[in-house]
Amino acid sequence: MKMTGNTILITGATSGIGRALAEAFHDRGNRVIVTGRRQSLLDQITAERPGLIGLPLDLDDPASLPCLSAEIRTGFPELNVLIANAGISRAEDMTADGWDAADAEAIVETNILGVLRVAAAFLPFLKGQPNATIVATSSNLAFVPRADFPTYCASKAFLHSWLQSLRHQLRKIPVEVLELAPPYVQTELTGTQQASDTRAMPLAAYIAEVMQLLELRGHPREEVLVERDRARRWAERDGRYEATFAAMNPS
Repeated sequence: MKMTGNTILITGATSGIGRALAEAFHDRGNRVIVTGRRQSLLDQITAERPGLIGLPLDLDDPASLPCLSAEIRTGFPELNVLIANAGISRAEDMTADGWDAADAEAIVETNILGVLRVAAAFLPFLKGQPNATIVATSSNLAFVPRADFPTYCASKAFLHSWLQSLRHQLRKIPVEVLELAPPYVQTELTGTQQASDTRAMPLAAYIAEVMQLLELRGHPREEVLVERDRARRWAERDGRYEATFAAMNPS
């Protein structure tokens, strides 16, 4: 992935990893378009970081993505990088009386269908651009799940598999396909407490390591894995899956 001179669209970029990536790429001389559901947050981000461009996108609204696509086609025809980062996470207790699939359906809608729809909308742009790249955010929970977040982990496992197939299908088309698989990072993905949890990797440290890996092309198999990701990524290969799962999911 080229690190400067791109036009980059980042979904789910009003907070957490998405916003931090937007700022890091903007600081390296890229034109960065951030999207999110709440206009107030987009206004705040663009006011605090002049030069960032904020456009609304609500993946729950069927009309929102076509509107964004049309605006990009008209205003930013040089778009060459898509970072599909939007995602939600919710704990689920399937043993509870009255448990239903509502949270699971919401996660699938955003984390899986949202990524597929965004990719379908913008892949035609990217195919004709030099230095084109698609990045999607999965999770290292794709490799060993936390059982209290079953659908979230499964949605990221889906993305891990789907990205491999996308990468293979695009092998003769110059569009790079990268997977970003973060560990537990200090964001508000699961609630405000996560942002200050000392067990989580500080957001700034995570972004700095990711940017270094991208600059050095230190991502074999096109998986952008920071150091603390790697043990979980290879737990099954190294015969540590059961022990890792048990440590993450005490009985």
